[in-house]
Formats: sequence, C-alpha cells, structure tokens
Amino acid sequence: MGLFKFIARSGLCVALLFLAELVRSVGGIGVNWGTQATHPLPPATVVRMLQDNGIQKVKFFDANSSILSALSKSGLQVMVGIPNDMLSALASTVEAAEDWVAKNLSSHISSNGVDIRYVAVGNEQFLSTYNGSYLKTTLPALQNVQAAVVKAGLSAQVKVTIPLNADVLESSTNLPSDGDFRSDIHGLMLEIVKFLYNNESPFTINFYPFISLYNDPNFPMDFAFFDNSSSTLNDKGTVYTNVFDASHDMLVWALQKNGFGNMSIIVGEIGWPTDGDMNANVKNAQRFNQGFMARYSAGKGTPMRPGQLDAYLFSLIDEDEKSIQPGNFERHWGMFYYDGQPKYEIHLGSTNSNGLVAARDVKYLAKKWCVMSQSASLQDSQVAPSVGYACAHADCTSLGYGTSCGNLDARGNISYAFNSYYQQSNQLDSACQFPNLSVITGSDPSVGDCRFIVMIQTQSSSRLVGNAGSRRRGIVPAVLVSSLLYMILRMP
Repeated sequence: MGLFKFIARSGLCVALLFLAELVRSVGGIGVNWGTQATHPLPPATVVRMLQDNGIQKVKFFDANSSILSALSKSGLQVMVGIPNDMLSALASTVEAAEDWVAKNLSSHISSNGVDIRYVAVGNEQFLSTYNGSYLKTTLPALQNVQAAVVKAGLSAQVKVTIPLNADVLESSTNLPSDGDFRSDIHGLMLEIVKFLYNNESPFTINFYPFISLYNDPNFPMDFAFFDNSSSTLNDKGTVYTNVFDASHDMLVWALQKNGFGNMSIIVGEIGWPTDGDMNANVKNAQRFNQGFMARYSAGKGTPMRPGQLDAYLFSLIDEDEKSIQPGNFERHWGMFYYDGQPKYEIHLGSTNSNGLVAARDVKYLAKKWCVMSQSASLQDSQVAPSVGYACAHADCTSLGYGTSCGNLDARGNISYAFNSYYQQSNQLDSACQFPNLSVITGSDPSVGDCRFIVMIQTQSSSRLVGNAGSRRRGIVPAVLVSSLLYMILRMP
C-alpha cells in the first residue's frame, strides 16, 4: 500500500444532502460479520452477541438468507453485499439485478422486518492483484442494482455503494493534500463517484494500517496507532500523528479536487489481526482498536473531517476458512475467537462498559484432543506428509515465527497440526489416525498463549456461507503449506 495507501462544493442544497446522509447513516459503531468458517456460530447466537455488545450496525460480504432472517426486528442496521463473482451477471441485464433485489432486499425488508440500509456492490475489486478483472463490470452492475432498487420502491431506505481498498488512491509526495485517484483508473473512479453522489450514496473505503506495516519493514510502527507521539507527518501545516487520519484525508482531498468535497464517507473496514504474524497479536489489536474506539466514541474525526466518523470494525469473529494468500493473519481479524469468546478488553459503547460480552449458550464437542504420540519418532517418514495434509485441510496459521504458538517445539507443532484437523473434522476417530504418529488424549495440550482448541457443535457440517465471504477468497496455496511445514519441522 505504500506509506498511506490508502473544500466543499458550494450551495446550501449540497450541504443539506451531506448532512442528511450523515444523520441517516452514522448511529453507533458497526462491525463486519464474515462467514468463511468451517463451524460458524448459529446466526441467532451472533445476533444476540451483537446486541449484548451494543453494536448497532453490521456489514456482510454477501446476502445470506438464514442470517438475514435472524436479523428480523433486531434493531440492527444492515449492509448486505454482492460478491465480485456476481458482478458480470448483474452488469449484463437489469433483470438480473431486479431478481437479486427481489430475493435479497424486498423479501427481507417487507416480510422479515430487516433494516437493510446499504448494498455493497462488490468488494475491493480494483485491487491491483485482480489485474483489472472487474473494471468493465463494476459500474454497469452498480447502475443496474441502483435501477432495481428504485423500481422496487426502496431507494429512500437503501443506498448502493462500493467498498474500495485504499489503494484506489495515490499521492506523488505521500502527502494527503496531493492525493488523487489512481491514474490508471482515474476516469472510471470519477464516473463511479459522480453516480454515487447523484444518488445520495456514500463513498465506502477500507483502511488497514496493519497492512502498511506488514508490507513495508521501514514503516514507522507507532504511526500505525492512535496513541503515537514519536512519528508525525506535516502536510503544509496540518500535522498527522497516525496513518489512518492521513489516509482518510487523502480520500477527502481526492474527492474535493474532483468536485465532490461534501460527499459522505463510510469506513467500511478497519481493524487489526491477533495472530499469524509477528505484529499481529492481542496486545497490538487491543491498542489499535481501543484507540480507534476512543476517538469514535468522542466524536473525533480527522483534520479534514473533524466530525463523527461512520465506520465498521473488521472484524467480529475469526474465520478459519479464509484464504491465507495475503498472509497467515487473514484468519485472525476477529475481536472474538471462533467460539464467540472475547480476545481482549475493548469498549464499544455504553452497553459494554465492562468490556466485550461473550456469545451465550455455545456448545462444544468433547474435551479431547489429537496429538503426536510420545512413542512416535520425529524421523518417521510419514511425519512430513501427515503434517502437510493436516495443515492443507485445516488451520495451522497460529504456528510459525512470531505467532501465538511460535514457541512450540517440533512435537508441539505436529500435535497442533493434528489437532486442528481433528477438530475441524468434528473429532471423528478417523481424523486422528495419522499412521503410527497420533493419539487421542483427554489432557489439554495448550501451552501459555497457544490454544489447542476444542471445536464447537454445529447443526450441520455444511457451511453457512454460500459462494461468498469476506475480503479475499481462495484455497491454501501449496507454496504456503510447504513454507509452514518447513518452519514446523525445523523447530527445536
């Protein structure tokens, strides 16, 4: 992303439109609820957890019918999503968009009393890693969905938007005031912004200071946090003490210099992971998210937009089935573990003054684990293929240098891999039959911060998520499994 990858149009009418959108959308803090998990919590359990924690808005990456039904009359404001792989179909005909709106908006709003406020058309589809795959379909899909929303009589309640990564911005000097939309998509971005603006829809953008730190070893670490005092950026007299403010205001400058200075902005994703990298840990996540919430609760914005922000934290719950191609940390963005247990203390609002409230009535499988047998040899020729198989089909992202389980020895790493596969396989006996290597135990092998999980019970082994999920999808690349396997087996 580089250092920051990530006024007003005159006229009373424009100002009033901006104010109306601000009042309409802000409310309390929102969260992203991703569903790429092998054993998702029941939707009703998660909805109650959201309410218990005073969360008022929730954002999705698809429109899952079971989850939307659980949100009926919940009082939660909802942003549903359209996956990138659906953009082509929705761009081709307005009828396809009308069918989608009827199924995913109209039915739930009218029959189930779901308070849907936004439709996210795609997600971060202009990332350079997509190689322009969605450049031709995004705007037509956006236009068709908007037309379908209008035809359904929902345009006063439901606004369309596109959550974009901050890499749609660039600055030749890295100063926010020199920011503009990326040169290779500048024309398209202006078309999209104009369309959103004319339909009183917000610009939604995702910011990840952690990614700036992850991608650039020379990035000043404290500048990623809100309590920083050691690193600052002076932009022609405006002093920035953190990368979020600078990135956000780069967008404000880009909008302003292109004639849309009063356009409302939603921060679609902001957060910090807790595992999978040396900088992804509970301490840093708590520091970042609580720092953001302290500002949010105080109504403090940025130098260019000093008022209340509209934002969705990323994310609610860990997702053990996300692609780890961007990094092992991808499965650990949640403020809650897979089972709805809080990872750290954070205050989201008046209803959770004592910290996060755990999910209620969660049921677990039996307290047993699959580990490496004491009689098994590390030199056994079946060790490497067994661990490789387990990690390719389960989740070993808490292993490796700088992670929560980074201090395990080789036997501990192997046991962790075996147990991960065993738990994701619902503790089937056959899932702990690595040849002459594994055994089931009733003694918890967890050590310090390294948790050997016991999986939760689910109604079905089938996944709640359909063909979509959060951010970037995909299987575990073989090269990453090989790299992880190398680290695991080289541990002392």
